[in-house]
Amino acid sequence: MTEIAPKFRRSLRSLFCAPWKHLLNRIDPPVIVLVYHRVTRLASDPEMLAVTPDNFRAQMRHLKETVPLVRFEEEWTKVARPAVAITFDDGYADNALEALPILEEVGAPATFFVSTGSIGTSLEFWWHELERIILEKQSLPPGFTLEDGSCCRNWPTGSLGERQEFYQGIVRLMNDADAGSRNNWLKQLRSWAGTEEEDTDTHRAMTVDELHLLAGSRLVTIGAHTVTHSRLSSLSPEAQQEEITASKRQLEKWLGREISAFSYPFGRRSDYTKDSVALCRQAGFARAAANFPGQAHRWTDPYQIPRHLVRNWPVETFALKLREFWTR
Repeated sequence: MTEIAPKFRRSLRSLFCAPWKHLLNRIDPPVIVLVYHRVTRLASDPEMLAVTPDNFRAQMRHLKETVPLVRFEEEWTKVARPAVAITFDDGYADNALEALPILEEVGAPATFFVSTGSIGTSLEFWWHELERIILEKQSLPPGFTLEDGSCCRNWPTGSLGERQEFYQGIVRLMNDADAGSRNNWLKQLRSWAGTEEEDTDTHRAMTVDELHLLAGSRLVTIGAHTVTHSRLSSLSPEAQQEEITASKRQLEKWLGREISAFSYPFGRRSDYTKDSVALCRQAGFARAAANFPGQAHRWTDPYQIPRHLVRNWPVETFALKLREFWTR
């Protein structure tokens, strides 16, 4: 018997699950949590992390006019009808400089999960350095060999297509690596390409002053997002504990307030473990955000709250996607 195509299987699941989810949503109005990363205009965005200011403003206005907006850290058991919570991950400077003014203009609350190790460095996040070296540099050697005690890989880099495959392949490897391995691999890449670390205004994280600016808004809640933005499931429980608790301590030191919300880097079910969940609870977080689709109900695990990733959609597409989110 021919295997049913994955897309068709997903359609069948959606067909049979939708009525059941509609019933659940009537019993307990859900909260849909949206996750953004950046609000800015970029010449290149291979990870599709940025929403333009115009599209973001239109999306926020649509939400403000059509659904109740709740805060991520709030108690949702008394929500009377389906509602939306807005969140951001990572801690880019444009969160404070471009997203915040729009949120305040519209009156939309949002929670910002911040990776503390990048705050105040003015350096690119590692995935942007990969993009700059591999995809943007005009002249590169014909191939790259990654040498490491636990990994040895080769990629040709002579054509644009080969560079794109190289970029996607090494991003996957770095997603699974700890911070020390990533830094070692980046040094190899810089030496191979003849480049150096760069200060950048395009892809940098917030300064501490910009973090204070963001946190000073009555509409903003700050949450933790580890120190080095490492995939927790690739780390030992001891290393996970340090990533989780150190980010909380640093934010509390900077801001002088308790940090009660956390977001798992990358956030798919494979990106964190039962240990990660337990460590978040032990650290004193009240809630933790994941990054897989779903609705939050009163029976949802508060340490695995699903979220829907938002892309750079015009408001018409955003409205259609939002309707789909109620049953996904």
